[in-house]
Amino acid sequence: MVETRCWQDGSSAERDFPVEQVSDLVARDGAFVWIDFTDPQPADLEQVQEELGIHVLAVEDAVESGQRPKLDRYRDSLFLVVYDAHGPGKDGAIVTHEVKAFVTKHALVTIHGADFDTAAVQRRWDANSDLADHGVPWLLWGLLDAVVDHATSVLETIERDIDALEDDLFETGDPREQQIQRRSFRLRKALGVLRRLVVPTRDSVGSLLHGDAETIINGVRPYFRDVEDHLVSIADSVDQQRDAVSSVLDTNLNLASNRQNTVMKKVTSWAAIIAIPTGITSFFGQNVSFPGEGAWSGFWASIALTVASSLVLYRSFKHRDWL
Repeated sequence: MVETRCWQDGSSAERDFPVEQVSDLVARDGAFVWIDFTDPQPADLEQVQEELGIHVLAVEDAVESGQRPKLDRYRDSLFLVVYDAHGPGKDGAIVTHEVKAFVTKHALVTIHGADFDTAAVQRRWDANSDLADHGVPWLLWGLLDAVVDHATSVLETIERDIDALEDDLFETGDPREQQIQRRSFRLRKALGVLRRLVVPTRDSVGSLLHGDAETIINGVRPYFRDVEDHLVSIADSVDQQRDAVSSVLDTNLNLASNRQNTVMKKVTSWAAIIAIPTGITSFFGQNVSFPGEGAWSGFWASIALTVASSLVLYRSFKHRDWL
């Protein structure tokens, strides 16, 4: 599936034209195009490779899934790989969509799967049509800005989940240790996805602003700086939230250990209290003569010792907060 658009002198000119016309369109003064491929095969990109002079190595990477986020520079074009993130869902997982792009002086070519929706990108272009005079850099900014906004939304959702997790951590009653651990590990996994697939885009945008400065027209440079600032903020937030999740896990383990210690103290205290009457009755049950044997005085003496000793131990353990 292929979608095409052309702009002429900052205004939208044509839509859904054949790829074969791309070279003719970009030859016009002030014209630039966007070509969007959904799940293309190598043969599908041969035409655009010929029309725009895309490097063969970039085309090979474009048809292979699982590329790392990067920006490769060739003689007449750039090859960009970014990941669009959504979620997390009910299972805590983040859904990512791999998006690849060829960037030339007069064309932006995007390649992605059927699960990526270009509507958000096109809405940004339409909402900022006053920047269309800047050509392909404006198209590239719209793509990057949409990806960064989605990542920011994901991060805000994760942050709310972490806050809820911290609130649940100190709830009285059922400690729900296993549930907290599962939620914590899901959040760590989600943050790991952002760190691996979204944060590296910061380096790509930095390269566009600095290493490939001639690619970015001065008029849209502030917009790319804004995208870079958002990516830097995302990177910092990911690290902070990973630390927060680790802190929740450590605190949960410490609370579980404290609860276990409390239980052990109570069990030990009651065992000591129970041991007193056991010892006393065992003493009075020995098969030798002793004062009070076979008399009511011995019986009451054993009862008195049992009650007095148990009360002393109970008050002592209670004073030490063991019971």
